[in-house]
Amino acid sequence: MSQARLREALSAGGPTTKDRGPPVSDGTLTVTPDTPEAVEWRSRRSIIDSIASCSTYLDDDDDASTNPGDLYGRFTWKIDKFSDINKRELRSNTFEVGNYKWYILVYPQGCDVANHLSLFLCVADYDKLLPGWSHFAQFTIAVVNRDPKASKYSDTLHRFCKKEHDWGWKKFMELGKVGEGFTLQDSLVIKAQVQILRDRPHRPFRCLDAQYRRELVRVYLSNVEGIARRFGFRGFWAGLAPPARFELSCDAAGPLLKAAVKRFFNEKEVTSTLVMDGLVAGCKALEAAGRAFLAGGRYETPSGVLIDAVRGVFFFAGDVVAVLEALLGDALPPAPAPDRAAGDAAAGTRAAGEPDDVSRDSVERDERRLADLGRWIMETFAAAEIARLRLEAAWIEAETIKRQDALIREEELLSQEEQLKAALRSEPQQRLDSAPGLESPGLDDFAHMGLINDLLE
Repeated sequence: MSQARLREALSAGGPTTKDRGPPVSDGTLTVTPDTPEAVEWRSRRSIIDSIASCSTYLDDDDDASTNPGDLYGRFTWKIDKFSDINKRELRSNTFEVGNYKWYILVYPQGCDVANHLSLFLCVADYDKLLPGWSHFAQFTIAVVNRDPKASKYSDTLHRFCKKEHDWGWKKFMELGKVGEGFTLQDSLVIKAQVQILRDRPHRPFRCLDAQYRRELVRVYLSNVEGIARRFGFRGFWAGLAPPARFELSCDAAGPLLKAAVKRFFNEKEVTSTLVMDGLVAGCKALEAAGRAFLAGGRYETPSGVLIDAVRGVFFFAGDVVAVLEALLGDALPPAPAPDRAAGDAAAGTRAAGEPDDVSRDSVERDERRLADLGRWIMETFAAAEIARLRLEAAWIEAETIKRQDALIREEELLSQEEQLKAALRSEPQQRLDSAPGLESPGLDDFAHMGLINDLLE
């Protein structure tokens, strides 16, 4: 299921810009209420939330005012008598998320395509906003089926601006499938989840409301594992003096964090927000472990890359060679054992309603897995960058010096060999010239006797 949704995310786009006329709303839009199960879920802190609250590392001064939960909204749009509608497009009432106004746009017969239902999220009154405005959002739109597990979901990210003020799917679903349980008493129900993202390029940032993340992690955790599995490095550690090793085994955190965001955050990839939340949890866990390590406490693994928040550096804790050798295997942290009671029914799926009691343990397990993967990615990335920027640079410099020294020695040996050959060639002639009463033969005569060759050998 996740692969199909990824393909849909990649095909997301905006409708052709056309005059849509006056903004007349259709149907009824309401805020999707929290069920008792959802309220109970919000009261339970996951490993991601617990890690985020135990450290202020990576937090900016304004982070308290940009809690992802305050920038998230869920809405339900019900369109009655759907089969009788002959309008080209339907528009929901406007709703507000993150101080921005939005609405949903649906084309019952398709937008520039045939036999498809088209769905888009749009910025309301975009032409009245200040020049240069942009809203960055991740959103999910679902058409609800009478069987919640058969509901049709699509997710995407988009940076809305004046030129791209609407975004979604022209081919959200085939019209022929709408009648397969997607209308109940001729009413079409559309659910939307919108998460405003306050991204920052210089360090990993929190993206998702806890409830939204718990829903997405059930679908996309395998994709996060794929990103972690594909990411690895091969380093080199030369024999250096202890002071040089210490100097080369750490690097400033700021550039590394900025490089991590550039490497792992893709504005068009839904999985990126989960990766960012995982990296934030990972960095905070590395900072807490680094604080314990520097205070003389024990670190749970023999060696690793930790964060010294006071100095603002990533550093190798323990034996550097052991860390590099461990990372050479590119082995991901082991996944927790699945809960037999929950089974595999919830893995990779989600329903239009709230998660049931059976799946709670599995989702909490997935969130712990996400935190472990975020820590592993950040630790491995920091080790790779330190190896590439510091250790490898030092090794290349040392190798360059070694090659230069080898060339100098080779030239000296060639020069000595030429001098020796010249001396050996001149020695027979000098002996013959000093012998009285003999005519000096030419070199050809010595060559004929094999004397020159013997001397040169």
